[in-house]
Amino acid sequence: MGTSEAVLQVLFSGPRILSSDPCANNLDFRFVSKFHIKCVKKRALRDKQMFNCTSFLQNHIRVHRFKTTADYGLFGNTTVDRLQLLSCKCQQAENVSGLTAEDGNGTWFVESARALHLNGVVNSPNVLEFGNVQQSKQENGNLTSNGTVKQENENLPTNGALGIGKDTSPKVIIDSIEDEAWDLLLNSMVYYCGSPIGTIAANDPTSSSVLNYDQVFIRDFISSGIAFLLKEEYDIVRNFILHTLQLQSWEKTMDCHSPGQGLMPASFKVRTVPLDGDDSTTEEVLDPDFGEAAIGRVAPVDSGLWWIILLRAYGKCSGDLSVQERIDVQTGIKMILRLCLADGFDMFPTLLVTDGSCMIDRRMGIHGHPLEIQALFYSALLCAREMLAPEDGSADLIRALNNRLVALSFHIREYYWIDLRRLNEIYCYKTEEYSYDAVNKFNIYPDQISPWLVEWMPYQGGYLIGNLQPAHMDFRFFSLGNLWSVVSGLATIDQSHAILDLIEAKWTDLVADMPLKICCPALEGQEWQIITGSDPKNTPWSYHNAGSWPTLLWQLTVACIKMNRPEIAARAVEVAERRLSRDKWPEYYDTKRARFIGKQAHLFQTWSIAGYLVAKLLLADPSAAKMLVTEEDPELVNAFSFMITANPRRKRGRKNTKQTYIV
Repeated sequence: MGTSEAVLQVLFSGPRILSSDPCANNLDFRFVSKFHIKCVKKRALRDKQMFNCTSFLQNHIRVHRFKTTADYGLFGNTTVDRLQLLSCKCQQAENVSGLTAEDGNGTWFVESARALHLNGVVNSPNVLEFGNVQQSKQENGNLTSNGTVKQENENLPTNGALGIGKDTSPKVIIDSIEDEAWDLLLNSMVYYCGSPIGTIAANDPTSSSVLNYDQVFIRDFISSGIAFLLKEEYDIVRNFILHTLQLQSWEKTMDCHSPGQGLMPASFKVRTVPLDGDDSTTEEVLDPDFGEAAIGRVAPVDSGLWWIILLRAYGKCSGDLSVQERIDVQTGIKMILRLCLADGFDMFPTLLVTDGSCMIDRRMGIHGHPLEIQALFYSALLCAREMLAPEDGSADLIRALNNRLVALSFHIREYYWIDLRRLNEIYCYKTEEYSYDAVNKFNIYPDQISPWLVEWMPYQGGYLIGNLQPAHMDFRFFSLGNLWSVVSGLATIDQSHAILDLIEAKWTDLVADMPLKICCPALEGQEWQIITGSDPKNTPWSYHNAGSWPTLLWQLTVACIKMNRPEIAARAVEVAERRLSRDKWPEYYDTKRARFIGKQAHLFQTWSIAGYLVAKLLLADPSAAKMLVTEEDPELVNAFSFMITANPRRKRGRKNTKQTYIV
């Protein structure tokens, strides 16, 4: 037997030590699923390509482990060649934690023997079966013309069914839309050294303008990651969490200025480069983008916040807490928190950011303290507090975190909330007040209230405004910020219900023919010219300027499930199903009623696909939403109540108070 054949036999006959194939660990091999077949095909092609890389052969036969050193990697002053660490030489991210081979938590991949199942639900029409779908469709022909499902009482082949042995119960054939969505999501997967590491932003074969849509975006992958978690495919999420952690604080610069320590990249790409200058052999490296190559050159603020939220969701869903307990992960959490909690010139508890630093990544007048960032910030603080290991070195950080949570919740609930009663108060504001007990603390001029708002505000319902700064209130409704305020508990229970009441009352404006408007209303005329810089992509009712984004379906679903009002989300999903597949899963829609596909929208947008799947899976099993929801903390509620009931006209004493933030 030749050397190459011997190596192949060694690698593929035994356990796949470094494989994170979603089929290899978590599937029940008593049946062959469509998901498994697709993964096997991808794996075979991938493995064939990898044997062109000599470092793959060298390092997959022997796994290197490194012992802890006091000054290694993130934990000291010694620099590490990050390109070598993140290359196809397969010095995996687990080594940065300093775990030895004897440490049980040092294993890179989760070895799970659990079969793929759907929370015990077999006959629900919302359930996705990975069975022998095509054969069942051809034999039974029980799909309607619009893709809905019918029950089939005859027995289906057991080799493709969920469950083992004979089953005489009625079966449900997968909805063709969900089947297509899962195929597209699998085709978007990105591999690094043979392991799935994320999903690209879009996989549109008709587009000649790729830009950076072939990269893995942290914010975009969140919906994909949640979808994989709900299907108990944990490895890709684990790999994503640990590899993106190693991209934190990369040495890249923007015009000779380095990013802050703890900053997470907006995206990354797997690149194949020559090995040691030899063009005949190659290796894979991860190339991150912190905004230095992005349109507008803006660093992402939300990437690190989403990373913390996904980390908690992974632990909640998989039960594997070893990832969040790792030394490098704990350090990564602390670095993000210190970056966000750092003292500066800003006197408010909200996070001060520039335009384009979140989902709205172009100039749209959200600079300052946009609601979306504040909701994610609050959620990430709660998640981090839950995951941080108690130790002496974390005491000051946890104290600052708790202080910020109290101040932030008070600030948002008190000053960002708007309803008809509050609007009337602003209408009667006095201006130019100078005192500690001023009512109009931000010197808001009543003339800022636009005529559209007076007519648009319903009698029942309210929402959190988009931004608040001195002499400026952005009254636009921003969907993600309001929905995540509900999910995270930043909004009170009454406010959360009022937000959903407003969505129902303004359904024609916010949902119409495709959910969900990213903001409402659009900037038009001279206002659009001044605020957006006459951005041709953000024309009125397009893209970020009040365009409709299907990916927001999953955040709407989580918020509705938390407030025990899932019928709102189900109605929105039903609207989306009429067009998403037919329109080839576009990135966004244009016009007031979302009747047109976005003029520059990429098709087969991954987070549109994943957002739909997450919404369907959560509606089928609402209890799974617990991994994303954070409930109100009793201590925060007590502190908030004390601040509300305290005398607002109390005089300021000469001694410094313990109050850290102005609220």
